[in-house]
Amino acid sequence: MSLVLGSVAGLATVAGARAADLPVAKAAPVEYVRVCSTYGNGFFYIPGTETCLRVGGRARAEYQYSSTYNRDQDAVGFYTRGRIQLDVRTATAWGLLRTFVRYEITRTTGTPFNLFGGTAGVSNGIPNTGTISTSPSVAEAFVQFGGMTAGRAVSFFSDGDLPTEHFGTLRFDDAPDVNLLAYTFSFGNGFSATLSLEDAEDRRLPGFIPGGLEAAQLFYGGDRMPDIVGNLKYVGTWGNAQLSGALHQLRSLALTNPVGGPVIFGPGIVGSIPDTEYGFAVAGYLTFNLPQIAAGDALWIAATYTDGAMAYMNGGNSVTAIDPINELGASGAVGMVDGYIDPITGDIKRGRGWSIAGGLRHYWTPDIRQSVFGSYMRVEYGGGASTITPGGFAVGLSDFNELRLGSNLIWSPVSGLDLGLEIMYAKIDPRGDVFVPSSVVGVPGTVQSSSHGWEGRLRVQRDF
Repeated sequence: MSLVLGSVAGLATVAGARAADLPVAKAAPVEYVRVCSTYGNGFFYIPGTETCLRVGGRARAEYQYSSTYNRDQDAVGFYTRGRIQLDVRTATAWGLLRTFVRYEITRTTGTPFNLFGGTAGVSNGIPNTGTISTSPSVAEAFVQFGGMTAGRAVSFFSDGDLPTEHFGTLRFDDAPDVNLLAYTFSFGNGFSATLSLEDAEDRRLPGFIPGGLEAAQLFYGGDRMPDIVGNLKYVGTWGNAQLSGALHQLRSLALTNPVGGPVIFGPGIVGSIPDTEYGFAVAGYLTFNLPQIAAGDALWIAATYTDGAMAYMNGGNSVTAIDPINELGASGAVGMVDGYIDPITGDIKRGRGWSIAGGLRHYWTPDIRQSVFGSYMRVEYGGGASTITPGGFAVGLSDFNELRLGSNLIWSPVSGLDLGLEIMYAKIDPRGDVFVPSSVVGVPGTVQSSSHGWEGRLRVQRDF
């Protein structure tokens, strides 16, 4: 019996020793996502790296009702936009390395959002009645490394820090996205300067001339240089200030006789090539924070002057017509162009203009805010672009003034959600009476000395 027990004990000892020699499976360590607070809320470290990522986006629904001038226009428009964006940042020995991508898909219906027919940058004045448009786009995609910015980003001519919250269009450079290559010099204490090479294609307004007697349309030739943009900026606790400038090339194709047009070229002009001209734009921006009234309150002002670079005060929109909010702009009778060609000399003549825009944002409560805003614009082309007939009619590119006034009220019941209602009024006063052709065959046109209109917008937007 003792022999048997001893054998069993020996076998148990040997078995235990062998078991101790076998490898033991261990659970893989769990790597939890770490919050990255260096760059603000919403960032987290990509597992296994020291790179911070923020995923964001937007869903916007907007509904517009605009005054119309004939049965060809839709009064109602629907607008929906979806946005997804990624913001990736890494601290390096050379400074911040940042990559930002914003992708948007927009679907719109009706004249209020689809404006007019025609080629890119050139309106034919015909409303896109009943039009449905879907436009996927890379709104922004850029790399920042130290002071360098390369890709598609907000133009450095604009001040992206302005506390503007208008839904419709005002006449200043309202933070358009363009392709660019820029370098920003930071001097400390809130001061910086930027030099930027920006895509001139985004800033062309070749335009459409409705029967000018002494002006021929400028047809742009191929680019030979980008727009050169620079700014000086200061950001402080009281607000911020920025001074911007841009140089824009006007390079024409060879001159040809207009088909069916009234313009008669001087001897030897047809077939010649106008000398290249250079337009420019300058702008000043000011923001004043007003916490003494209420937290978040602010006043902003933007003043712009352009000479041959009209898109820099056109709300960031590369379109010729003024908008369907008023009759003269909708008909194509009044428009904005960079310049035209003198048919006698063959020289390029530049259009000129200036605008001032501004607004006040006030928080009635932490959840309810209101903005009041407006803009005034003056556009001049000179005596060669327009002729006042003995009957007082303006023929050609008319000088004009435009006034826009509006207000909105936005309720944010929860963080990231905006429910807003906006009303905007616009009026155009051209130099002389303007003949507005009818879009209906057999129906005579009308003669008008000014035009005005209004639009209302309802917006539901969620940002995350």
